Amino acid sequence: MLAKTFGAAVYGVNASLITIEVVVAQGLHFHLVGLPDSAVKESEHRVEASLKFFGYRMPRQKVVVNLAPADIRKEGSAYDLPIALCILQASEQITTKRNLEDYVIMGELALDGKLRPIKGVLPIAIEARKQGYKGFILPVENAQEAAIVNNLDVIGVTTIQEAVDYFEGKKEIEPLVSDTRDLFMSQINAYEVDFSHVQGQENIKRALEIAAAGGHNAIMIGPPGAGKTMLAKRLPTILPPLTLQEALETTKIHSVAGKLGSRATLIATRPYRAPHHSISDAALVGGGSFPQPGEISLAHNGVLFLDELPEFKRSALEVMRQPLEDRKVSISRAKWAVEFPASFMLIASMNPCPCGYYNHPDKECVCGPGVVQKYLAKISGPLLDRIDLHVEVTPVSFDQMTANRPAESSEVIRERVIKARDIQTERFNDQPGIYSNAMMPSQMVKEICVISDAGRALLRTAMERLGLSARAYDRILKVSRTIADLAASEEIRIEHLAEAIQYRSLDRESWAG
Repeated sequence: MLAKTFGAAVYGVNASLITIEVVVAQGLHFHLVGLPDSAVKESEHRVEASLKFFGYRMPRQKVVVNLAPADIRKEGSAYDLPIALCILQASEQITTKRNLEDYVIMGELALDGKLRPIKGVLPIAIEARKQGYKGFILPVENAQEAAIVNNLDVIGVTTIQEAVDYFEGKKEIEPLVSDTRDLFMSQINAYEVDFSHVQGQENIKRALEIAAAGGHNAIMIGPPGAGKTMLAKRLPTILPPLTLQEALETTKIHSVAGKLGSRATLIATRPYRAPHHSISDAALVGGGSFPQPGEISLAHNGVLFLDELPEFKRSALEVMRQPLEDRKVSISRAKWAVEFPASFMLIASMNPCPCGYYNHPDKECVCGPGVVQKYLAKISGPLLDRIDLHVEVTPVSFDQMTANRPAESSEVIRERVIKARDIQTERFNDQPGIYSNAMMPSQMVKEICVISDAGRALLRTAMERLGLSARAYDRILKVSRTIADLAASEEIRIEHLAEAIQYRSLDRESWAG
């Protein structure tokens, strides 16, 4: 007898449905075919133990399990539950009132028949609804995540027996319904940190506001303990709120990576990722034998913070250059390729030298001659070329730390950022793929960032006197356009240019001289 149901395999951030067929016939042995990996092959033992625990038996006949299409590699242990249910039906140990073929079924079995949570539930639920299936049977810990998708019966079960009772009609399980929009709106911008907690550092807050308003990448240079990490953590709180579509994209990536946890729902706040400098290339950009999203994809629609930038492996930083440009990462293997979105803001921090006190107002740098230049040379020119703002961070004085003056809240700053982003949305309305000033190509910079003769003279003087490199020219124009947007000015005024020029510290010939 043949039994059939459906599961799914996740590739990139999308799912492909897999047909699971089981035949019990004359003969011996258990055969699992359809290009399974080791975890799928081991399902035979988990399924047998689970069935015996609830009084069922593994047929002592020839059992053939086919996972189709057979040319797609199947990974992981999430096929246990559909295989077990198909074996029970094919061996006529159960008689189902509900049709197995109407459902997508996924779940890993423990030896006592309990279900363990799985990864990639959201893209599977989206594909199940798209293909018109009646419902999705899965571990109860994952049900909340799948319930983000409406018009699909999401049935959470705790054991294989509960799933059997549901299909035999002995037990009714109400589909889990989640009001995604209300839940999303109630949690939007629910951050634990706020700029109002930061005393002083007004110039850094201003620089981060400009970065947020134009989508610019930024690097903060300053001594240890100056507050670089603390300020970076608060940057997501001033970015525009996630749209429902952005939240869905972000949640899919975290679901595929298994980062949501049990009973998770739609991600409502912008992600903030801060990997350690010892991270490998594959962990940063994604990869592996079965490619998983890396930190740059987990930071999609949010902020990637690289603390102590010169300490990162040069190879890891170099492989990040292309995703910074394309806002996606493509991982190719011999037979297939996957693509992960990676549209993030890069915020980096670094000490000005190995000892950390070069240019410090009070402490003396103890680094030898040429050490500062060698330290800065760890960051390649092409990577630095993709960072628009260089912000010098100085330590906060005792008076500033103990002042009782109320600081601006993130909400107030965010309102200004949203207004500036609205101006950019209107400006780039007819330019597909461009949403902020930071994304403008060089040709568009010449058309949009028009400056007066006085501004041109100021820029020429700055380039000559400060020894700014050629790469600084476009960056200054982009940043000055964002500063003008924050001031709701149609023209780039001379004061906007002057402020933008000061954010090119590392381009000055005198910086490490």
